[in-house]
Amino acid sequence: MGQIKRLLRSVFAALDRAFDRPFGPAWNPFHNLGALGFFYYWIVAVSGIYLYIGFDTGVERVYASIERLTHVQWYLGGVLRSFHRYASDALVVMMLLHLAREFAYDRLRGVRWFSWITGVPVLWLVYASGITGYWLVWDELAQYIAVATTEWLDTLPIFGEPIARNFLARDSLDDRFFTLLIFLHIAVPLILLFVLWLHLQRITKPRINPPRGLAVGTTVMLLALSLAYPAVSHAPADLAKVPGLLHLDWFYLAWYPLFDLLSYKTMWGVAGVLTLGLVAMPWLPPLRRAKAAVVDLDHCNGCGRCAADCPYGAVAMVPRTDGRPFAQQAAVSDSLCVSCGICMAACPTSMPFRRTSELATGIDLPDPSLRDLRERVHEAANALGPGPRVMVFGCDHAVPATAIAADGVAAVGLPCIGALPPSFIDYVLSRRLADGVFLTGCREGTCNNRFGLRWTEARVDGLRDPRLRKRVPRERVARCWADHQEASHLAAEIEAFRRALSALPGPDATPPVAASASHAPVGAP
Repeated sequence: MGQIKRLLRSVFAALDRAFDRPFGPAWNPFHNLGALGFFYYWIVAVSGIYLYIGFDTGVERVYASIERLTHVQWYLGGVLRSFHRYASDALVVMMLLHLAREFAYDRLRGVRWFSWITGVPVLWLVYASGITGYWLVWDELAQYIAVATTEWLDTLPIFGEPIARNFLARDSLDDRFFTLLIFLHIAVPLILLFVLWLHLQRITKPRINPPRGLAVGTTVMLLALSLAYPAVSHAPADLAKVPGLLHLDWFYLAWYPLFDLLSYKTMWGVAGVLTLGLVAMPWLPPLRRAKAAVVDLDHCNGCGRCAADCPYGAVAMVPRTDGRPFAQQAAVSDSLCVSCGICMAACPTSMPFRRTSELATGIDLPDPSLRDLRERVHEAANALGPGPRVMVFGCDHAVPATAIAADGVAAVGLPCIGALPPSFIDYVLSRRLADGVFLTGCREGTCNNRFGLRWTEARVDGLRDPRLRKRVPRERVARCWADHQEASHLAAEIEAFRRALSALPGPDATPPVAASASHAPVGAP
């Protein structure tokens, strides 16, 4: 399982780098798979409403109504039919890529099991929606799908009479069948929408809309495809004969040829094993969870920054319970906390400068704690040789610290780069523990904890509390976001930063307050 994940992660990392060049990280389709899936869902829904208006549920008229939309009103109905078809296929592609990417980056285990488990019925509902849509055309392909599907369903002992016998002869169908079918084709997507809402319940600030430029671009792409290769029907269904040559939609119907090779019971077994395998994945193998964050009410003033920054809604603000003169206090849900440490870095009391009292903060990780982090910083500083000396703070989910450490470079690993309080950058430079501070973590768009990279950049740039103090010389702070395959690139960026530091005045000549608050010239994205 681990080898499969590493292989897939390498593939996605390569695709990320390839698509970053023309699109940039913000518009990279692989950074917006879930949002694109939602976007295609709404395209399918809106185009489907128009197609429904022109649809006739009469068994003798259903095929003619679709043909009229396709050929007579080709400029609108025909284009929208193709638009509907290709957006449905794109939805399947985005859904499967999103599933594979979350699996590759191991974002399904621990407390993240809920989003994965609720995603499993999404697969079934999407395919059910698409298959019922193909039935509605009632051509030879629809006939083939209807017979195969109903015979497959009939192997389950849940129906009083076989469903497939409705397709034995021409007079076995009536208008009620297509009325029921269109009801199902509308009801299933509505159920799907509810499950998608449930799927996002444990995710804070979910991205459900792609960037506007990406949305416009993909819409134009689908429209161009609809005009170049319009969707057309096969010959009308005829229950008196077996369909011959069929052109399958391999996005929705790829597994139908297996019905001709395997028994229906075997196919139920395959479907059951695949479904149970997906459901069991969050616990294969069992994950050893880190301890959840802990609130220290003696240092919590109820500011709410930890709750605002938590990517998974694990921190909530509740009424005060200790009688102190604050309206609220933070409360951590152990069942939701992934122990990323972002909340610790968000707390304004996470300051390493104190020496007369015990180093404590309003919210902290038991392991590694804020005090542990300061001790590791001092250990790393003691291991640094002659200058220029660089202290690297990195994410454990990106390039490992062992690959970063070198002569004049010491690395301190974190569960997420977002777990670094900005005050630690100030601490390292003001105490002369290093000549420069370098920040690194997951590649942009692949942050293991969703907002770690974004919040870190906003804090360092002074756009989000807690902000990096203006007195910190920005020319001594650099950053570079890299994945596991970019260790050599990261090493080159750090070495370039060291060379830039050697051209600066010595630490003793550095003024206490920087004259400029510009971005770091080296390693900045």
